[in-house]
Amino acid sequence: MEKQALHCVFQPIADLRSGSIFGHEALIRGPAGTEWERPDVLLALAQQEDLLFEFELFCVHTALVQWGQAGEPGRLFVNISADALVEAMRLQEAESLIEAARRCGVSPRMLVMEITEHERVGDMEQLHAAVQHLHAAGITLALDDFGDGRSSLRLWSEVKPAYVKIDKYFTRALDQRTECLQVVNALKGISEVFGSVLIAEGIETTDDLRVLRDLGIAYGQGYLLGRPAREVAQAVVDAALTVMHDRRVSVLPQLQQTARPGVLRHLPVIQAPAVAMGCTNNELAEVFKARPELHALAIVDGERPVGLINRQQFMNHYATLYFREVHGRKPCLAYANHSPRVVELDYDVDELVGILTSQDQRYLNDGFIVTDNGRYVGLGTGDQLVRSVTEARIEAARHANPLTFLPGNIPISMHIDRLLTSGSEFVACYADLNHFKPFNDQYGYWRGDEMIRLVARLCVSHCDARRDFVGHVGGDDFMILFQSNNWQQRCEAIIEEFAREALALFDDTARQAGGIEAEDRHGVKRFFPCTTLSIGAVRVLRGQYESAEQVANEAALAKHDAKQSHSGLHVRGPQLPGPLMAPAPLQRAA
Repeated sequence: MEKQALHCVFQPIADLRSGSIFGHEALIRGPAGTEWERPDVLLALAQQEDLLFEFELFCVHTALVQWGQAGEPGRLFVNISADALVEAMRLQEAESLIEAARRCGVSPRMLVMEITEHERVGDMEQLHAAVQHLHAAGITLALDDFGDGRSSLRLWSEVKPAYVKIDKYFTRALDQRTECLQVVNALKGISEVFGSVLIAEGIETTDDLRVLRDLGIAYGQGYLLGRPAREVAQAVVDAALTVMHDRRVSVLPQLQQTARPGVLRHLPVIQAPAVAMGCTNNELAEVFKARPELHALAIVDGERPVGLINRQQFMNHYATLYFREVHGRKPCLAYANHSPRVVELDYDVDELVGILTSQDQRYLNDGFIVTDNGRYVGLGTGDQLVRSVTEARIEAARHANPLTFLPGNIPISMHIDRLLTSGSEFVACYADLNHFKPFNDQYGYWRGDEMIRLVARLCVSHCDARRDFVGHVGGDDFMILFQSNNWQQRCEAIIEEFAREALALFDDTARQAGGIEAEDRHGVKRFFPCTTLSIGAVRVLRGQYESAEQVANEAALAKHDAKQSHSGLHVRGPQLPGPLMAPAPLQRAA
């Protein structure tokens, strides 16, 4: 510090919508080529020497001086820890910081103090006062590395920063990591609540840049946009500009529809009375006679269920000769199932499936006991159980098909909407198997599922995962949304490879005959050729359709035309010239 041996490098922060440079972050560096060049080493040494506060202020002053010497008019982001900012306020250094900015020719309104949190903030009230002082001078605040483990929502709420930087852990490989995609989406919602603008850090690939742009993240920073350098960058790197000006949208990873906790809270639980452990058989019979709709009764110890008595089984015993005289006054606990299935209101669907697949079928006949925090609240029936599990599975299949794990109808519609909103031209393809029902009837559902999985595998392997979206509508119907220029060649490759590989699913006799004898939909036995694949394609131009439903309907009509024409691939409507019709060499995704 005495030798003025530190210097700053400046990394651009870009507007992900326009591609222009929004600002620069000043990053401190030590003597080049030495072990003190890296900022983390410098900060560790400063802390070791008990000079961390002085070192941080020195770095801020260095950034202001060098930015002023550069004569740049744009925004300057400068790092300072929350504790250093509080200490500067206490020692009245904050005022000298503002004066130093003015002396260096840096307008306070173009200065962004980027708060880092090396440790938890010791005094939040003093930090709030320091923030108010900076705001009064026109200085803007940013929160650095949000999500790195040290940052907190409370700090965000207290400081109310104009900008929040998302830690690079959450912005890397976003096209592959569904959970991080959801985190970034959640941060967008929080930023709207607090009135902050997000800046994505660590952008290093074009795929990450495209996803972040499509998510609506306003600004970004990373090596792809521009590396830190002594010379102030005047423009974003060309490769990044190409992505930002490209209308094609990214294919977002799909979140698998997980089991929904609390599914029973939405079901009509039977409000059945419970009987105490000392209840006699005669008393139990009177309850069953008074409530003929009850299929069972629970036995409780206080509020805790300990058994379940099936109505039919008990009344069969009760109706036998001399039962009332011999057993009428004895406790009914002897006729109870002492291991009833107890289901909490917050159980998820997968736990309910365990009841259906259990070898003990009493659970379906007797039903189950429903509890809330271990306390008895009512009964559930086997019919209810089957219905709730079925409905949950249907809902999950709308998000991800359980056979192929490809996105279902809801993600398909969402992606079409994104394409329409972007104004990007794309091709919607609807794929369907020819003569699949006779094959399925002849060889069984297991072999039919294998053929459907074959279609899924070929569609995925012949599509560019970064540009093309593959969804499973249901059954043997698939939807492919192409942004690749060579979509036509990809479709033809899928059709040809399926025709070749699907033959392995037939037996030798069918392969030699070229098909199978089976009944048609009218019960008439006739010859069906070996199963092939038809794809109907519709080129979607900008402004041509208004909704995902219109696109899907038009693609379904194209599929129908393809099946009628037996042409394999059928393009509906005029084949207009343009980038999506241009021939290109076929490249299979890695």
